[in-house]
Parts: sequence; C-alpha cells; structure tokens
Amino acid sequence: MNQKRITTLLSALLIGALGSYQLSAQTNLSKPNVILIMVDDMGYSDLGNYGSEINTPNLDRLAKEGTRLREFYNNSICAPTRASLLTGQYQHKAGVGYFDVNLGLPAYQGYLNKESLTLGEVFRSGGYSTLMSGKWHVGSEDKAQWPNQRGFDKFYGILKGAANYFNTDGLPFGKSPYPVALIRNNEELHPKADSYYFTDEIGNNAVQFLDEQNKENKPFFLYLAFTAPHWPLQAKPVDIAKYRGKFDEGWDVLREKRIKKLKENGILLSDQTIAPRDPEVPEWNKLTYDEKQFWKAKMEVYAAMVDNMDQNVGKVLDKLKALKKDKNTLIIFISDNGAQGGFNTYNPLRRGLVKNDGPIGTSGSFDYQEQNWAYLSNTPLQDYKNNMHEGGFSSPFIAWYPSKIKAGRIDKGTGHLIDLAPTFYELAGIQYPKELNGVNSNPLPGKSLLPVLIDGASEVNRGAPIFWERAGNRAVRDGKWKLVSIYPSYQWELYNLENDRGETKDVAQQNPGIVNELSAKYFDWADKTGVVEYSKFKQKNELIPGAAAKK
Repeated sequence: MNQKRITTLLSALLIGALGSYQLSAQTNLSKPNVILIMVDDMGYSDLGNYGSEINTPNLDRLAKEGTRLREFYNNSICAPTRASLLTGQYQHKAGVGYFDVNLGLPAYQGYLNKESLTLGEVFRSGGYSTLMSGKWHVGSEDKAQWPNQRGFDKFYGILKGAANYFNTDGLPFGKSPYPVALIRNNEELHPKADSYYFTDEIGNNAVQFLDEQNKENKPFFLYLAFTAPHWPLQAKPVDIAKYRGKFDEGWDVLREKRIKKLKENGILLSDQTIAPRDPEVPEWNKLTYDEKQFWKAKMEVYAAMVDNMDQNVGKVLDKLKALKKDKNTLIIFISDNGAQGGFNTYNPLRRGLVKNDGPIGTSGSFDYQEQNWAYLSNTPLQDYKNNMHEGGFSSPFIAWYPSKIKAGRIDKGTGHLIDLAPTFYELAGIQYPKELNGVNSNPLPGKSLLPVLIDGASEVNRGAPIFWERAGNRAVRDGKWKLVSIYPSYQWELYNLENDRGETKDVAQQNPGIVNELSAKYFDWADKTGVVEYSKFKQKNELIPGAAAKK
C-alpha cells in the first residue's frame, strides 16, 4: 500500500472517529439536566405560591411557569426522608428506618446500604455529571458512606443533620456538643467564624459546580439540599430587616389569611376540610406585649431564612440561563417534612432549655420555630414533623421544565419520595441497574410521575398503597383512604382525604372492613420491608433515648 492510500485511509478513520465523538457529545447534551431542591423543616404553606406572606419570588416563578401538586408526601423527618429521596426505596429497605444512628439491624443501621443505589450512582452510570451541595445526613461515621463515595462527583456541605449558619462550632445540646463537619470533596473545611452564611455557601458552591461541569460534554444532575429553615434560627440582618412587623398580627389572623390565599390559588379546594385549631397553641390576642415581641422575633428570623434560600435558588436559575441550559432542565422542589412543632408539652430531642449567647437570629442563637408558629407553617393541615397526620409529612411540590411541563397547572398528584427516582431515570433514559459493583440492587417500588407532570394525568396510578413507619408512627394511603396511628397508641384512625384533608372526622368505626384490609396490607409491607415494632427497641436495647439525643 502506497503512502497516499495510507494517508487517505487514516484520514477517513480519523474523520469517522471524530464524527462518532461529536454524535455522542450531541446525544449526551440533548439529554435533560435535572435539579432536585430540598429544604429542611419548612411547612406546607410557607412559600408565597402556597399561600405564605414570605417573599419567595424565584420559587413563585417556577410555580407560575410549572406545575404544583396538592399532595406529595415525604417521610416526616430528616434522615428517613433523605434515605428514600436518594435511593427511591422505603427508608427501612435503604437502611435508615429510624434515623442516622445504628440500632443493630440492617433496616436500622443508620446509613444507606449498598443494595440501595443512590441518585448519584445511577445518574453517573447513565453518563451524567453528579453534583451535590448541602445536607447529606444518611451516613457519616465511615468515609465509604460519604457523598463522593456514593456516586457524587462533587460535594459541598455537612454530613450530619444540622449546623450553625455562621460557623462550624458544635451545636450546644446533648451530653456533648453535636459535631459539625463542613466538607468539600472529602476534605474538611475550617472557615473563619462569621465569615460566611451557610445557605449562601450552599448556593455559591452549586453555582461553582455548574460552571465547572459546563466544561464536560455531559448532562448533569444537581442535588441542592438546603438546611434552611431548620434550627438554629439564624439569618443575615439584611434579610431579617425585611420582616420587621410582618408578623405583628400573630398566628391566628395570619392562618386565616393563608387559608384564604390557598383557596384563591387553587391549592385548597373549596370542599376540603381544614384542620381544627391546635388547642396547645395559645390565642395570640391573649399574649402579653413582651410575649408577642418574643414570638414575633422568632418568625421574622424564620421568614428571613426561607427568603434567603429563595435568593440562592435564584442564583442557580441565573447560572442555568447564563449557560443556556434553562430550556433543557427539570427542576423539582420539595421539603423534607412538615414544620417542627410538638415541643410545647414534650421534648423528644432532649435538647433541654435553649441557651442563647446572642439575640435570636445571630450566630449565638440556638432557638427554633416551635409549635406556635409551626401551626401557621403547616396551614391548613394537622400536626407537625415526626407525625403521620397530614401536617407531618405533606410537602409543597413544584416541577418546572419549560419545554415539557405545562405552565400554571395545579393538580392532585398523590406522589411520594419513592416516585422521584423512577421519574428521573425515565426522563433521562437511564436503565436502572439490576447490579452495580458486584452488588444486586433493590428494585424500585415507586412509580414515575411523568404521566402526571407531562401527560396531564391527575394523580399517580400506582396500583398499590403507600406506606409509612417511623418511631412507631404508622400510616397507609390507598386512593381516598388514609389509615394512621400515632405511637404509643395502636388504635387505627381512618380518614377520607377526598374531602377531609384536615383529618377532622375519624371514620374507622363506620368502616371496619376498610380498616382491616389496609391494616393487613400494612403488616404485610412491614414484614417485607424490615420494619421492627418500635417498642422492642425501647424495651430490649434502650437505644432510643440516646438516638433521640443525636437528632
């Protein structure tokens, strides 16, 4: 073969290889990007677009240009919610049945097992860049449990459940300070105290990751896990100033205003019930002047924290637009549980009295929202975080995807955390691996939300109930029916959520057949999922008090 023919052949091979590379890059870049945003301890109606007086223009825009669901469920508390969110599994199946503490059983080991593949692992297997900024809380004791080792190319944030917003000092509760480690890609950071605000840094690192990822010929998955507005109540003075006087009317008047807005915007249907007034919450007008000043300060800071979170969502939206990726990105926004109440009469976290070294809102403030304002945040639903009534595990839900999702739509949905993984994988065209790194993976129990989000279906057609168990609290949702019992009671309550979302009328006695049917399904699910009766932990191991102190 002469030199000319060899040159011609090599040129053809090079052109073919280049063309193949370009086609592959184009295919990758045509795949949708996905951003999953989760906030912490924020109530059902705390966004402006869900009825709040808090300023959330960026999320309001996503709601206006996207779809909202009236019914979307989490697992009622931080770590179990994140376990289901990250794996698409029920929390026990993923290994986080109780919290991020090891109670000695596989379903309660306190960190994600390898059989439950994370969103990071599956997206990466499908050719995606995987990014995370914020709160992890599903394994911290061993480095193998950390985000970079569980599928995320880039990570910035905290490994455990909470942090001071202005420094990395341990939080002052329990027998010893609650440890805080700020990590960036497996390296611990030690920023100077009061040199940053954590919510801003979560947003800033997400933006930086997007800039860095833009150099790759890949689509991306970004998990943006804000700690706001989780305690401690700390915010920047400029944000707090916006809300001075905004809560002077008190929780009673503001709750009625939220209910009115919820009805006007279509989130609360006219034939739906509203949860009765919480008898443990005092009437605002019966408080003294000093008491009102104390309570107003709390909610002003809480609102500032939600406001700042929304500002950082705005930073990410601006970066998406600057990178010209905004038209091909799905964004989902949810909260990890309802607002945190239930502490007026008992304190399961064993924090003791809060000791503040500065005014509420400063880096020396370790106060939290408490039940009186959580009652407003969870309007119009009943109960609070760590509870299986609707206020405990109902989340606002926004889905935005300009080229696919219809603008301004509000629908029922009845989605759950376990539905997000199959939704994302279907949209991205990723085959969920039956095996990864030599480990057989748990099958996904959820259903894709795409028929609801894109095809116009009113609710998920799952063909099976949704189940919950956490610290002895239990629930089943099947169509219009909801079965629930709250520990230590073993008495089932039954509600028809078709017109009683406020859970005002227990109809268990009138429907024994439905109670028996759903309870049988619950116990079958519990057996298959690894649920252990909560009282056995307390009686046999006496591990629960120590575990609770770590929340």
